[in-house]
Amino acid sequence: MNSDTPRLRFAPSPTGYLHVGGARTALFNWLYAKKYGGKMLLRIEDTDKARSTDESTRAIFDGLNWLGLQWDEEVVYQGANLERHRADSLRLLESGHAYRCFCTPAELEERRKDATARKDAFKYDRRCDKLAPDEVSRRIASGEQSVVRFRIPEGETEWNDLVHERIAFPNKDIDDFVILRSDETPIYNLAVVSDDIAMRITLVMRGDDHISNTPKQILLYRALGSPIPTFAHLPMIHGMDGKKLSKRHGATAVGDYQHLGLLPGAMLNFLALLGWSPGGDREVMTMQEMIDLFSPDGLQRKAAIFDTQKLEWMNGQHLSLMPLDELEPRVTPAIISAGLATGTELDSRSSWYHELLNLLRVRARTIDDIVRQAGPYFLDEIAYDPEAVAKQWKGPAESAAILEATLAALTGVADWNLGSLEEGLRALAAARGISAGKVFQPLRVALTGLTVSPGIFEVLVLMGREQSIKRIKQAISVLTQGK
Repeated sequence: MNSDTPRLRFAPSPTGYLHVGGARTALFNWLYAKKYGGKMLLRIEDTDKARSTDESTRAIFDGLNWLGLQWDEEVVYQGANLERHRADSLRLLESGHAYRCFCTPAELEERRKDATARKDAFKYDRRCDKLAPDEVSRRIASGEQSVVRFRIPEGETEWNDLVHERIAFPNKDIDDFVILRSDETPIYNLAVVSDDIAMRITLVMRGDDHISNTPKQILLYRALGSPIPTFAHLPMIHGMDGKKLSKRHGATAVGDYQHLGLLPGAMLNFLALLGWSPGGDREVMTMQEMIDLFSPDGLQRKAAIFDTQKLEWMNGQHLSLMPLDELEPRVTPAIISAGLATGTELDSRSSWYHELLNLLRVRARTIDDIVRQAGPYFLDEIAYDPEAVAKQWKGPAESAAILEATLAALTGVADWNLGSLEEGLRALAAARGISAGKVFQPLRVALTGLTVSPGIFEVLVLMGREQSIKRIKQAISVLTQGK
């Protein structure tokens, strides 16, 4: 591989579902790799054996596959690299960049309390760094437990972040952090750096909650004699209340939105706009358009807001733009599952069914919306939405009279097509001296039971003469007899 080829990674922990924030991070890594001819690798950070589960790993795979974010090369499991992590910590000991610490957790806690009482910030005092080599050897030989601490050098650690530009940390503010526990398992920062070196990662793109880890990791790269990758820290995702997105804001798992019937393309489009601007006022994009437009220059620092209404709107936009041959296989299982029709019945009326889908998707935001709107076109009996009745059938006698006149007008229509139906209904409104809406809206409720539907003439054509006449008669009966 060319040394200039960008290599990025998405590195989730399998301790729960694939969070929408993680999916957004994976997407930006994927877009960068696709735009600049690079590779996006997947690393499962499963060193926390107590919390890591196979179920969570599968959820990560399923979520990425549903979104279409296919990774390159084989999946790397961090837990399989413990020997290398230990070897790297020993290299740091031998090179003088790290030292053994025998201080117990109880001793450290006592010193932390003392510092708090003095109103000082607690920082490890390096007392074990002052131990003579022979004493260290003796205590290890006697079986005394120890951890390995990284020795922070003097000076400042800085980097040019792709999102935040120059970031610098005074090294005096960084504690001599532990890199290897007493049971010889690695701490996060060492494991991450060791794996990124082995995977030849050139760009680390992740949430800005990792900024405080970055100076420690840069120091580890230097101590291990490895090139330092470029860093890009993405803004956090907040709920509508401005607080960090959590379950109290609603669904936060990618799988939840998959089960709600959202389109993966809409989810990707929505996530891409959480912390990135393609320029101008453009919002609705295909995956290929996002790849073409993507640039780290468009990455933003300000926290992004997860607006579920905006997500539903975005899904509606993608529903309306999706080719019908892609939409049909997504909607049909839901139509069948709802008991509206069988696959055989839909196949036998494929032309009519396609026309129905084409009309229903215009006002739908989700596939569930399409199914809900589709009911009146398949069912023998419909239920009237109470809101629709209250709004459009305010006066039962007046509404019944208008529907009686509508029935008479439609009975006289010779050709049941858009033009003839429109001409007949508009003539009725003119003859009664009322607006067309006063005819159309009560009729819409009579035909569909809803206030929202495709255009009233399209509804009449799709339902056909027989079903339309039957529905109007049923509505008149309900209005005049209460049944």
